[in-house]
Amino acid sequence: MSFCCGASMIGTKGTLRHIGTHIHNVPLLFCPVCHRVEVHYMVESEYEILAEYAHGDGAPEVDFQDYVEDKSGSGLYENCVNVESEEPADVVLNQIDMALDLLPVARLLQDDEWEAQLIKRLTALSERCNKMRKKALSGGNL
Repeated sequence: MSFCCGASMIGTKGTLRHIGTHIHNVPLLFCPVCHRVEVHYMVESEYEILAEYAHGDGAPEVDFQDYVEDKSGSGLYENCVNVESEEPADVVLNQIDMALDLLPVARLLQDDEWEAQLIKRLTALSERCNKMRKKALSGGNL
């Protein structure tokens, strides 16, 4: 699993900008707490090579899938707890459950730093959950 600030990162695809070139459909990992985005480690070298060539050619846009063999069938997101295609509310609740499961372990180990990170994560996820509930109650889509 890939983690960031103690949270399990979510597998997704997105667009990244490398200097002046937009690269679409890049396999990414996204942190639901701090919103950090990183290129999936299984395609990181391919991304870097494509980004450099595309920039060198002056291409304003390229599609990652057009130049790199699709690795989604090889378990690209197998180690991710959640993927973007899941319902956002389910993703947040799953992240909260994991943090709550880990909190007693951090306390048992007397790891104050880890416990503080988990509490920070739970606070951020709880705020996101409340925003989603308010939006749902006001008639907005999740």
